[in-house]
Amino acid sequence: MITGDSTPRLAPGVRLQPDRVRGGFNLLSPEHVLRLNASSAAILQLCDGQRSLGEIVDHLAGQFAAEREQLANDVTALIETLQARRLVET
Repeated sequence: MITGDSTPRLAPGVRLQPDRVRGGFNLLSPEHVLRLNASSAAILQLCDGQRSLGEIVDHLAGQFAAEREQLANDVTALIETLQARRLVET
């Protein structure tokens, strides 16, 4: 279960790479290439294993002037989805 204290990071062998042809970012793993939207890329760029989920949400809320509660739900949902696919660890 992911909480505000969880410190998400990309799983071993997974990396976030700029897509120089189409723009944006891709999430690469040995078995997947996942094209990311701008919001997902902004979240994953902050998932360094040092910042807590709460710190990530606070940073994004300040950067995008978004409502914190909805942002926290969206960030948590993304992390849980990618964790289930073994692309992110907490």
